[in-house]
Order: sequence, then structure tokens, then C-alpha cells
Amino acid sequence: MGFEPPQRLVRALGESYGDTTAGEWLAGLPALTEEALAGAGQELSVDRVAAPGGRSSLVLLVRGGDGTQAALKISPSGAAPGLERAALAHWDGWGAVRLVEPGDGVLREHAAGGALLLERLHPEMSLRSLPEAKALLEAAGTVRRLWVEPPAGHAFETVAERTALRAGPMRAAAEADPDLEPLVTAALAARDALVADSPEALLLHGNFRQSKVLSGERAPWLTVGPEPVVGERAYDLARLVRDRVEDLIASSGGAMTARRRIKRLAEALDVDRERLHGWTLFRAVESGTRALTAGRRQEGEVTLEFAGWL
Repeated sequence: MGFEPPQRLVRALGESYGDTTAGEWLAGLPALTEEALAGAGQELSVDRVAAPGGRSSLVLLVRGGDGTQAALKISPSGAAPGLERAALAHWDGWGAVRLVEPGDGVLREHAAGGALLLERLHPEMSLRSLPEAKALLEAAGTVRRLWVEPPAGHAFETVAERTALRAGPMRAAAEADPDLEPLVTAALAARDALVADSPEALLLHGNFRQSKVLSGERAPWLTVGPEPVVGERAYDLARLVRDRVEDLIASSGGAMTARRRIKRLAEALDVDRERLHGWTLFRAVESGTRALTAGRRQEGEVTLEFAGWL
């Protein structure tokens, strides 16, 4: 299969799994792709690689012999493609990209090897292409569709479980750099108070932000790339609050804008403002310390400066 994975994906996989494991998966990617294409039930041709793409999977824009278009997403097992598939199947296209299932025209979904066949959206056009105010409005309208009761007997982790796993690396980052200790302590205290009294247990996207909402044909905007988790809506909104953080940092009124976003999103989606504030703090500090540990110093410093405003 004659294509090169985007460098963004190569770097991110190395950070997530280590260079050796990532290199092994990337080396086997041509075979995985051939297997996924063959398993789709008919001959599929690859139009191109979606670039710059994401940080956890390769997305190929494909088409069938009759011209039917789709997107083939191939992920390592560590990205939990089975859980992504379960969430997308549960949403069934409501606010999210739709799985192409057996019987949907001539294309079939193929889950073996961590591959998903999805309806094709427009990867070059996300909500980040819109002016900020319009993007936030559309994001709010999209994410609220995803907040439904999880399926019975689901295997999704809870917000409490996911955030508990991330507390250890945050403490380690603070030990390595004592200047981080006040922010990390505040973020972990906020997390402990929030998980002790969660008001709801809904299916969440888990990594919702403007770049995860793409233009589509079936609906104007549809969500992609869930990292599904069960918990409260405020957790899902927290990542959205710091979208376009570089622009906020460069603005003289960035701190005020960040606090205003929390207020507006909480009011628009009927979410408790203080809980959204707490989760925004925790998720910003967790992301910032993780970026610093991975060597992405500029990203980490910007994210932690944002957290300091809160």
C-alpha cells in the first residue's frame, strides 16, 4: 500500500506507546490496511490519506466500485477502537459520524484489526474554520445530542476511573517540577470533590472540541473521534472551554474570555457553572503536565498558563 502516515500520527504514537511499539504498528500498517480493505466486502480504492489527521489513528478516504464514498479508520488496539465502535453504534448517527454497516448500500463495516468503516465527512472543514462565536454555538448544539443514557451492559469506563488513572502522572510531574505543585494540587482537589458527588451518568464523547466536529452531507456538523466515557456533561464541556487556547493567550483579555466561556456554556447547556469550572481546571492541568512530560514544552506551558487563569 503506497502511502505514508502523517507525521503528526507518527509523533503522537511514539509519545503514547513508545517508539518501539509505535514503530512495529506502523510497520504493519500496510498489511492491516489491506486486510481492512479486503474485509469491507467489495473492492475499495483509496483516494488519499486524510492529513494532517488525528493523533491515534490513520484515516483513509476510500470509495467503492460504484463510487460510494467512505472513510476507513485504522487504530492500534490501545486506542480502543471497539469502544469507539460501540459508542458510534449507540448514537446511530445522531450528532456523530455513522458507521457504514452491512446492508448500507454496498459498503460494510469491518472491525477486525482495529478498523472502522465510516460515512465520509469533510475532514478539511471542522468547526475551527468558523468564527469563534459561531463555532461555540454549533459545538454546543452538536455535543448535547451525544449526551444519552449508555447502553445496558456497556464496557465504557467512568469519568472517575479515567481521571484516577491520570492523577499519578500529574503528581509525578509536580514532583519533577515543584513550580507545578500548586496547580496540580488544586486540580486534583477539584477532581476529588467532583467525582465524590457526580449528578449524572451519561454517555459522553470524552474528547470533545471544535476540531472533532466536521462538516457532513447528512447533517451540517457531525462529531468524530470519540473516546467514550460515562459521567457528567460538565466533564465533556471542559475541553471545549479551552479551544483555540493559543488565541486566548495572545489576547490581552484572554483570562476574562476564558471565564466568560465557562459562564456561557454552562448557561446554554444547563450545566452547573462551578462543576464546569472544576473540570476545566482539572483537564487543563492534566493536559498541560502530560504535554510537558512528552516534551511538547510550548503546548504544555500555554495550557498551564490557561489553567492558572481559572
